[in-house]
Amino acid sequence: MDLKGKKVLLVGLAKTGISTIKHLDKLGASIIVNDIKDENKLRNILDELKSINDIKYILGHHPEDVDDIDMVVVSPGVPLDLPFILKLKNSGKYIIGEVELAFKLSNNPIFIGITGTNGKTTTTSLVGEIFSRAKRDTYVVGNIGNPVIDTIETSSEESVLVTELSSFQLESIDEFRPKVSAILNITEDHLNRHHTMEKYIEAKANIFMNQTVEDFCVLNYDDEVVKSLADKCNAKVIYFSRTKKVNGGVYLENNDIIIDIDDKIKFLNKDDVSLPGGHNLENCMAAIAIAYVCKIDLEVIKDVLMTFKGVEHRQEFVRNLDNVIYVNDSKGTNPDSTIKAIQSYDRPIILIAGGMDKGSNFDELLETAKSYVKSLVLLGETASNIENCAKNKGFNDIHIVKDMEEAVKTSYEISKSGDIVLLSPACASWDMYESFEVRGKDFKDNVNNLK
Repeated sequence: MDLKGKKVLLVGLAKTGISTIKHLDKLGASIIVNDIKDENKLRNILDELKSINDIKYILGHHPEDVDDIDMVVVSPGVPLDLPFILKLKNSGKYIIGEVELAFKLSNNPIFIGITGTNGKTTTTSLVGEIFSRAKRDTYVVGNIGNPVIDTIETSSEESVLVTELSSFQLESIDEFRPKVSAILNITEDHLNRHHTMEKYIEAKANIFMNQTVEDFCVLNYDDEVVKSLADKCNAKVIYFSRTKKVNGGVYLENNDIIIDIDDKIKFLNKDDVSLPGGHNLENCMAAIAIAYVCKIDLEVIKDVLMTFKGVEHRQEFVRNLDNVIYVNDSKGTNPDSTIKAIQSYDRPIILIAGGMDKGSNFDELLETAKSYVKSLVLLGETASNIENCAKNKGFNDIHIVKDMEEAVKTSYEISKSGDIVLLSPACASWDMYESFEVRGKDFKDNVNNLK
């Protein structure tokens, strides 16, 4: 892709935007940056881009004249149904995202693409660790926090790019083709962005839309939505399942993980897997399938599964104080993720939940919570919504708090020996924090300040 002298419009300044601009500059593109935030709100980012010469900023509003634009790159946070983006599309402009741009500019590395409503980061990290320990030139990139485009100069055909992909990123691909794709699960999420479940599923399915019979697609057999996508996939489908014996896949039989892709292999007892919870067992089986079809040594895979410690903000142990365990699951940003978290423990749970309203339904979460959760501590935009739903389900021990400091203090005061205090908000963080990472750190800081 020759971009020298081409006019490229980047819509949305964020971490991927910064990396994209720097690489477009190296390729000789003439860059126009557009963001609805004004200069004051973007000061730190603009300072980081001071060395870029051929760049024009249009901030606080969208440009009127776009006739001479050759290509548009949209950041993941920019909805593709935004009137301005639709105007660009209707005028025939070529619109892609950072992942697609990186794919086009890459040196043909092996792409592994992983998506799903929940478990993406854990599975991506797990697969990355497996390939690294197998001495492969491995990059762990994408929605996990490392822009894909930052690898284009250092990766080669021998490199493996283990790529976490969100529905936002998958909306804006065109030719992106991973050697192995994986869809872990699909449950209701981001409907404030996608509007309908059908559009959300369609975005997720984009991960395999360019794959051929030479590629592999790993799908969750136990998830009816995911399983139904197999008919639309041209790649060789590899299923994983906790509940059924699947031919040509990875499944559980008498507590043993079985690999039955070429020959039947009794691989590992599920109790030897280091990560807790049934959902993490699914993540592990997906990782096994991915690594197996890429011909990674089975002993390497086994060693990683038995020793992997998990990922920060995903059911992360914080502290044991007076026999009360504090767990940070700030990445639990939707109800299904929180359901999986609370089902991982056999102690009474004090659940800290609430955050930005994404239009989620909390009925199933609170129905499940009746069997696991003794107290609810609620904060953020959705606090009253969750409270009302909880009362309808028969919950009485509900505490509404103003911030994380009060949430931790209240949880500490109502806890008893043997309890778990679990931050798993079931909501996004953006009503109170810039990211789920900042929210998780705030929780951990407050927990560690308890005396």
